Amino acid sequence: MKDIGMEIPTFDDMLAAHERIRPYVRRTPVRTSDYLNALAGCELFFKCENFQEPGAFKVRGASNAVFGLDEAQAAKGVATHSSGNHASCLSYAAMLRGIPCNVVMPRTAPQAKKDTVRRYGGVITECEPSTSSREETFATVQAATGGDFVHPYNDPRVIAGQGTCSKELMEQIEGLEAVVAPIGGGGMISGTCLTLSTLAPEVEIYAAEPEQADDAARSFRAGYIIADDAPKTIADGLLVPLKDLTWHFVSTHVTDILTASEEEIVDAMKLTWKHLRVVMEPSSAVPLATILKNRDRFAGKRVGVIITGGNVDLDKLPWAK
Repeated sequence: MKDIGMEIPTFDDMLAAHERIRPYVRRTPVRTSDYLNALAGCELFFKCENFQEPGAFKVRGASNAVFGLDEAQAAKGVATHSSGNHASCLSYAAMLRGIPCNVVMPRTAPQAKKDTVRRYGGVITECEPSTSSREETFATVQAATGGDFVHPYNDPRVIAGQGTCSKELMEQIEGLEAVVAPIGGGGMISGTCLTLSTLAPEVEIYAAEPEQADDAARSFRAGYIIADDAPKTIADGLLVPLKDLTWHFVSTHVTDILTASEEEIVDAMKLTWKHLRVVMEPSSAVPLATILKNRDRFAGKRVGVIITGGNVDLDKLPWAK
């Protein structure tokens, strides 16, 4: 614990988060498809976090952080940096509590995500599409506003909130043998590890990552964090590197990190739009892409798949000419 410099959230923290955020988040449905089951050779259960009001799972962690602030802290508002979904969800939670929210976003972030942030009252400062630019710009914004920093993933409050998704999934579907979720910075995977390591330690946890932004996979194999500054992938929500707190969960509890190509990600996205009839963003299609690529590993199993978000720029669909 001393090595990572912050408190590791516990299972009890996740349970407390679930009670705290209950009025502000949805218990999202689980969808299935006979066609996709046959294609994958296993039973797939899709947890549809894209059905959250801001369109992404990150409303869980953001709401836990915002509604856990005392009045003095809340009066100064919150601040963060994000490629989109965390910014949207933190702005949404801040709007519900009636406090300010300042966010730093890459100038290349999808317009749909910028529009959502502004709709919820978030104030955007743009930066260049690199981790270093994001963090430098954020330091300036936070110094000017004094808002409480709610990190997109390397925050105990956020991880505890994200862990509530797997709690619901286990209550909704019996007998799961594996859960697959996307990995960028590792907030959702860390929350999944936090919950399942206590609630269902027999369940295998797989992280899914784009080949063109595979720093988590390389970190997992090397045994230490490898951070790329500015990877490029269609899965724009998975561009950020692991941090010390999420690395703790990934290195301790994840079974494996699987990767998929850009073409495989787009194909999986199209399959889910067509056969699951669910709108998801490219980042959310990475788990299915890795399952289809590694059929032998999942053959015959009951597999939970977390659809992390559905905020897509409909004017720039990846298969549109």
